[in-house]
Amino acid sequence: MTTLYMGADRDTVAKYVLFSGDPWRVEVVKKYLEEPKKVAFLREFNTYTGTYKGVEVTVTSTGIGAPSAAIAMEEMYEAGMEVAVRMGTVMSMQDDMLGHFMIPIGAMRREGTSQTYVDLSYPAVADVELVNTMNETVTAMGKRYLNGLNCTMDGFYSRMHDSRFSLEWGRDMGETFQELKKLGVTGIDMESSCMLTLGRLMGVKTCILTVVTVLENLKETLKGQERTDAEDLLCRTALEGIYNYHRKQQK
Repeated sequence: MTTLYMGADRDTVAKYVLFSGDPWRVEVVKKYLEEPKKVAFLREFNTYTGTYKGVEVTVTSTGIGAPSAAIAMEEMYEAGMEVAVRMGTVMSMQDDMLGHFMIPIGAMRREGTSQTYVDLSYPAVADVELVNTMNETVTAMGKRYLNGLNCTMDGFYSRMHDSRFSLEWGRDMGETFQELKKLGVTGIDMESSCMLTLGRLMGVKTCILTVVTVLENLKETLKGQERTDAEDLLCRTALEGIYNYHRKQQK
């Protein structure tokens, strides 16, 4: 039986699943898979399964935000997922991280979706072994990583970036960034805490592998070829990380 929104099932999904926010980033991952087979492209969910260095991997997309990320986690779990890696982009609170990686150990749950599953006292934390493997992989790729804390929020234009509407209404984004820096938060995104919470509840080993493409309130961003290259490196690092993790599990 195929899942409701993603058209996946146990015959088409691997135990290792990579999640991309952007459906078109899935096409980049596909280039590095051997014998990729399209599972489906329905709504924002673009899904392929193939092999990387002999390891079967599924890559799919979630779109933007926690509600659709939760649907993706649910349906991949229904189809047999055992390991989940969100490979995405993140807004950094530290100016020296542009183009480098953030692999958070946990996240503040300021999105609403995970609260429909479990009380806010339940922590959103990553799998330590998976995080350590991704750390090693990023280093081997020649980049720096930071194991900090993310804050996951629902409102991009209400909390993370000025817009015409937010300015008309007098919203001060600086208050968000000032508070989070005091709390030691290093990155802001829209999916991580929900995916980490669900992964932990499901017994699915889960981590977040993100590349920094913007600084707070988009005061500096990766653009053009730099952005393309950063996302390509993200895809290759995620696949290599899965391969390295699988190899460790075989020992």
